Amino acid sequence: MSTYRLSARGILYGEWTKFSSLRSSWITTAAATVLLVAFGVVASAAFDGRTMDAVGLALAGNNLAALAVGVLGVLLAAGEYSTGMIRSTLAAVPSRLPVLWSKSLIVGGTALVTMTIGAFAAFALGSPLLHDGIAALGLGDDGVLRSLFGAGLYLGLVAVLGVGLGALLRSSAGAIAVLAAVLLIVPGLAGLLPSSWGEAISPYLPTNAGGAIMSLHHVDGTLGPGTGLAIFAGYVAAVLVAAAYRLRKADA
Repeated sequence: MSTYRLSARGILYGEWTKFSSLRSSWITTAAATVLLVAFGVVASAAFDGRTMDAVGLALAGNNLAALAVGVLGVLLAAGEYSTGMIRSTLAAVPSRLPVLWSKSLIVGGTALVTMTIGAFAAFALGSPLLHDGIAALGLGDDGVLRSLFGAGLYLGLVAVLGVGLGALLRSSAGAIAVLAAVLLIVPGLAGLLPSSWGEAISPYLPTNAGGAIMSLHHVDGTLGPGTGLAIFAGYVAAVLVAAAYRLRKADA
């Protein structure tokens, strides 16, 4: 008797159906986009100093947007464990790992597209509101396109990080707590270290490393855009590998 096996395309379609059928998926995606655009526009209109550039102001909402898309990834991965649906999913896909890769691709791809659009929207809407002391920039200026596309790429990776944490911890609350600590708390704690330690460690923290791709200009003591993004991608990959190991070895 032949055994029917889902193809990679079928698994991907199934995960997309789960994602798109949940109201929370679209609400969280919309919230992330609104946060990115709204904070970028408000910062562009309100900030009158000269230590920020037009791109940095447009992307002022990236931390809150990162938390939102990370939560999106957590909910898709960990939500099935709370409802028990994961048993049906793994029964349909005994090899298990394609489920994790499909969730990562769907959430990461959705965040990449929507957050890139949000970054460009924040830049376009905020630029006319800049104060006279801040130089206006166009898309053709050095580093602008890289920074805006980089914002979408970074936030897409944060969404994948959320999937990894959700699959690894199997608890929405626990994974969201860890995600919030990584994105919002750990960078602040680095400032409490002795200055020599803080300066050495800070560039390699996940958010600082990943955020380098969004910086218009390279600053001493920070990583270059490519290096920073590669290090952040390494963090995400490490979490996914740990999640994959637990998915293969532990019962649902």
